[in-house]
Amino acid sequence: MFATFNLFKNSARTDLLSGLTVALALVPEAVAFAFVAGVDPMVGLYAAFIMGLVTSLIGGRPGMISGATGAMAVVMVSLVSEHGVQYLFAAILLAGVLQITFGAFRLGKFIRIVPYPVMIGFVNGLAIVIFLAQLGQFQVPDALGNPQWLEQGQMMLMLGLVALTMAIIHFLPKFTTAVPSSLAAIVVVTLLVIGLDLETRTVVDFLRGMSGNPEATLAGNLPTFSFPSVPLNLDTLYIILPYSLILAAVGLIESLLTLTVVDEMTGTRGRGNKECIGQGVANMTCSVFGAMGGCAMIGQSMINVSSGGRGRLSGITALLHCWRLSCLQHR
Repeated sequence: MFATFNLFKNSARTDLLSGLTVALALVPEAVAFAFVAGVDPMVGLYAAFIMGLVTSLIGGRPGMISGATGAMAVVMVSLVSEHGVQYLFAAILLAGVLQITFGAFRLGKFIRIVPYPVMIGFVNGLAIVIFLAQLGQFQVPDALGNPQWLEQGQMMLMLGLVALTMAIIHFLPKFTTAVPSSLAAIVVVTLLVIGLDLETRTVVDFLRGMSGNPEATLAGNLPTFSFPSVPLNLDTLYIILPYSLILAAVGLIESLLTLTVVDEMTGTRGRGNKECIGQGVANMTCSVFGAMGGCAMIGQSMINVSSGGRGRLSGITALLHCWRLSCLQHR
């Protein structure tokens, strides 16, 4: 009995720490993908909280993290620009229904027939995309708004901090696994920057650069229940149906492939059909609370699993920190 209690205590501690690590990486991405979709940053933050919390509670893969994603954001942008954000919420609602239907008919199991090289290509392709996306962090807009590389001194400082962060993540597990190496790297480098008063970009600087507004903040209202304000007719269905089909398909493909990757890493097996239903419920919930929807996030899922997160508590912890940030910004 004592052994079981100690195992649960250690597992809960690991899940809490890994969830905190994921939260620190989740918030900037949620804001960035909101800009990609052409919606307010808080809409992305709401999606991160709702998607992650719902799928952590009822999804088919404990330890997998869901939220606002770039794969779905690039589909949303044209719908938002042409018809407005309310049509996006309606499309997300229909996409959620389609995903639940997919899971109810037990079609999620077909992800098992995807060849292993395809899964490896999926992971490596995302790694390349994520790497290329980070190059923008080494650029700042000039007087005309065009991106240009940081000055030599700032560039060297940025590269030095990145190298230190990567070194901590790589070498710390060789000495101790009591604290997730990613969390330790974030805390150490942040304290170093604050203590030495180093001039570096922050998440708020990133937000202002993405928006082009030097006064931009994450301030906003808390989400409230509201059915999408669109006409309930065939014209609306004609507009949103193509987007809903694509969003549902992209969301499920990325989620189920991520589930397979996590299965390989942990030596366990998730439930694909249950994950389809969880993704659908989460997207439907997003649509009626003014969030942009999303799917599983392979980057955050890898951070969570690599940091020791295996249970549902890790995902819940990560998304509660997103909720806390929303509350702080609201105040």
